[in-house]
Amino acid sequence: MVTQVAVAAEADTEAALVAEIRVALPEHGLGHDLRAVNIVWRRELIRFRTDRLRAVTSLIQPFLFLFVLGTGLSSLARRGMPAGVDFKTFIYPGVLAMSVLFTAVFSAGSIVWDREFGFLREMLVAPVRRASLVIGKCLGGATIATFQGIVFLALAWFAHVPYNVVLLLTLIGELLLLSFTLTAFGLMMAARIKQFQSFMALTQMLVMPLFFLSGALYPLNGLPAWLSALTRIDPLTYIVGPMRHAVFGYLNLPARDTQRLAPGITWGSWVVPVGVSLGIVAVMGLVMMAIAIAEFRKTE
Repeated sequence: MVTQVAVAAEADTEAALVAEIRVALPEHGLGHDLRAVNIVWRRELIRFRTDRLRAVTSLIQPFLFLFVLGTGLSSLARRGMPAGVDFKTFIYPGVLAMSVLFTAVFSAGSIVWDREFGFLREMLVAPVRRASLVIGKCLGGATIATFQGIVFLALAWFAHVPYNVVLLLTLIGELLLLSFTLTAFGLMMAARIKQFQSFMALTQMLVMPLFFLSGALYPLNGLPAWLSALTRIDPLTYIVGPMRHAVFGYLNLPARDTQRLAPGITWGSWVVPVGVSLGIVAVMGLVMMAIAIAEFRKTE
């Protein structure tokens, strides 16, 4: 009887203690989400700063395209170029876009490493919205890739592109927009991939076609119907076109030559304005980021 009373008393004591316990969850709000965005963004910058080999190797391929391919094909392309225009000048906007292409996509691929080594799980259990982690990744990748583009932009003189302040600021803004969209594209692909080798294989299959279909190495007018249709669904097309339009706008060429080398993007007979092209790239980036956020909300 005494034992039963003691057990009942102990049970009542435990129940009273449980009633007194208050579960303290970390405060959740917009401020914490913004802080998470800032931390993820800074982490991407720190990783890039400490990986100097990555910064150097990511610029090798654009160098090869501009100086080796551009010089090697200049004699063949000279027939289609107006007097005084170098083939390197024509491909420079496309190669400039290429300088941020791989950096932005592979920056997003770091999240696959985080998943493999368990760091992503620690990020996902943090008391912040998962959207803030994706946004931080997008901003970090865009910042890194834009910096790479600015380094390559310093070589504009070698492609006979003038160092005009307005032109350089225009190109930097367009590079930033492209970098954001490409990073969002990479995150959308990486959201469900669990092995970095699989991510590399997928990006190699998609990234180079994106570059070649963008019109980086050839004008968009006069293409076969099937190739023209493919170029119009490529997000890089809508940034390479405005970049080439900006570059040739500062070369003091006759209007006829400018129209031939930078004809703009057309849908049927309608020439897409530069602002609409940039808006399309921005919308693509936001949509792909939204898809990446939705995918990460399902990740455990």
